[in-house]
Amino acid sequence: MDYYSSQISKLIEELSHLPGIGAKTAQRLAFHIINMPTEQVERLADTMTEARKNVRYCKQCFTLTDQELCPICTNSKRDAKTIMVVETARDLAAYEKTGKYHGVYHVLHGAISPMLGIGPGDIKLKELMERLRGDVEEVIIATNSSLEGETTAIYISKLIKPTGIKVSRIASGVPVGGDLEYIDEVTLLRALEGRIEI
Repeated sequence: MDYYSSQISKLIEELSHLPGIGAKTAQRLAFHIINMPTEQVERLADTMTEARKNVRYCKQCFTLTDQELCPICTNSKRDAKTIMVVETARDLAAYEKTGKYHGVYHVLHGAISPMLGIGPGDIKLKELMERLRGDVEEVIIATNSSLEGETTAIYISKLIKPTGIKVSRIASGVPVGGDLEYIDEVTLLRALEGRIEI
């Protein structure tokens, strides 16, 4: 039995498809949106549409940006000789919040997971290896402490070691099985400072 009109039910259904949004939260959001001023709803809708049309991958590090290169890659104060490899753009944002890392990044957009059918060719590894042809001194592997993250870290280190570039892995402090985007800045900073060569 439907409690709401088709328009409200459709809005609730669409919102419930968003990650982390259950039926109750979708319902709350739907009613909030319906009660917002029309101009504010239009601005929200336009912003989402514009972001979807214009946001793309940075041509160098593959984070999300609306320019050809992201602000980190274009910042001349960043140490381009040190590259931190992360799984997602959310992980990059988590490290940026510490304010203590001054190198650049490379976003893989995933991790190797044979169980899910994700191999090395399905993430941005080839692009990372191309970047290493430049003047790079260290690659910090900051993948999650999950089985997939560890597998990816080992695979990357085996690819890079023959090049003579220093390869390090973030230290413990990041809990095993934890996702970087949910970890506080102090823990992330300790993990970065205590990294070890692998």
